[in-house]
Amino acid sequence: MFDTVVVATDGSESVKRAVDVALDLADRFEADVHALSVIDASEVDASPQQLRDELRTALETTADAAITAVEERAEGAVTTEIREGRPAIEICEYAREVDADVVATGTRGRHGENRLLLGSVAERIVRTSPVPVLTVRQFEPTGNDDDAAGEGETADA
Repeated sequence: MFDTVVVATDGSESVKRAVDVALDLADRFEADVHALSVIDASEVDASPQQLRDELRTALETTADAAITAVEERAEGAVTTEIREGRPAIEICEYAREVDADVVATGTRGRHGENRLLLGSVAERIVRTSPVPVLTVRQFEPTGNDDDAAGEGETADA
């Protein structure tokens, strides 16, 4: 059912769980794993001209670290790619190129809580991906025992 899993990563805390879920899915189906990180060209272009090379280098370093983290977590081989462009477009294009069966991504990226339910990149991927998208939110325990037990259940049950 799943032969090729693409995991989109920017190295943020919120993506770590998505990486784990994607790797688990790939392991269960003995699927190939592709780790993709995209340097946001609009972020580079929006920076002052004198800082663009420095920012691009910093973003490349971050992307490389994100890819390396996926490789370190994976039990098998991982095909890796770093691209520059608009993240959602590049992720969807990559999914087409490798004939992916699913794209896994976090719901929030490096820019945090600027959207109510999904980050703007995740939302755009969901809307435009040629394949199913698995969005994984970062688990944030609330400390409330009722939340841990599940809605309608009690912790004592």
